[in-house]
Amino acid sequence: MNEKTPRVYRSRLRDEQAAQTRLRILEAAATVFAARGYSAATMPAIATEAGVSTESVKAAGTKAELLVASFELAFTGTEGADSLADTLTGTGVIDLPADTFLPTLVDRIADANARGHGLWSVLVGAGLSDALVADALSRILGRRHQDFDRLVHELTARGAAPTDPAAAAAELSFTLSPEGYQQLVIQSGWTEDRYRAWIIERTTAIVGSTARR
Repeated sequence: MNEKTPRVYRSRLRDEQAAQTRLRILEAAATVFAARGYSAATMPAIATEAGVSTESVKAAGTKAELLVASFELAFTGTEGADSLADTLTGTGVIDLPADTFLPTLVDRIADANARGHGLWSVLVGAGLSDALVADALSRILGRRHQDFDRLVHELTARGAAPTDPAAAAAELSFTLSPEGYQQLVIQSGWTEDRYRAWIIERTTAIVGSTARR
């Protein structure tokens, strides 16, 4: 028994070190992709940013895989993007009362858009020329569609009564998208406060209007 404990400890230590190295690589990949775009980003550049060898970066995944994983990490805070429903449940947002549920949800999504909008633009652009990225992008968009359908279902359970749930989900998806953040904050120069106030206003209007129809 005494001989097994050191081996278990060393195994856990190696796993933790490997996880920390992967995190550094993905954070570095996010920085390089956002700064250079997909085509100009290179494995050596990511390695330099992460402070690891190029071989370590290549072992972490292909260029396409690193882009997708780094976007998921930036957007959700964890690699292997959870669905919105899973995130709401895991963070306790789903249990909030009606008066704080929607503002808290909108604030969480605004934070995600602020973190991930740059990589989202890279992801969309890369999907035009890279089949692997295009496939991942298709899955992400499909998950987004499901997430906002679930959100409308949750809001309906909380008292909204949309006559066209699919249209309400589409409006919310557009309003709360990273594309919207990119256009309003980055391109149009809105402040974060103005952007957040706008999406809360628009989201409330969508939910309110659907509730009255």
